[in-house]
Amino acid sequence: QVQLVESGGGLVQSGGSLRLSCAASRSIFSINSMGWYRQAPGKQRDLVAIITSRGAGTNYADSVKGRFTISRDNAKNTVYLQMNSLKPEDTGVYYCKAVVCPGWACSDYWGQGTQVTVSS
Repeated sequence: QVQLVESGGGLVQSGGSLRLSCAASRSIFSINSMGWYRQAPGKQRDLVAIITSRGAGTNYADSVKGRFTISRDNAKNTVYLQMNSLKPEDTGVYYCKAVVCPGWACSDYWGQGTQVTVSS
């Protein structure tokens, strides 16, 4: 089991920045990957960025490349999403997800989400 708590959302003007945090209840070394997903009103939840917990490999949605950076702090069991040059289309609820694969099967764990609103 992994509990995830997101924070850092809020209201920001277009062109501004926010940093989201996702604190995990266990060492992120034991978590295969962690990612940030975004869900806009009336739309599906889409991947924004992902980071592997051990190899520190990262991947980003095309729409955020060059503007968002995902990183981790192993000592704090926390993953961050630095969001710069924000656009109104970045508005949505941002969810943190952890994928844990203790064996052949993997389990997904989600946080409660944090709202990001970008005004034009």
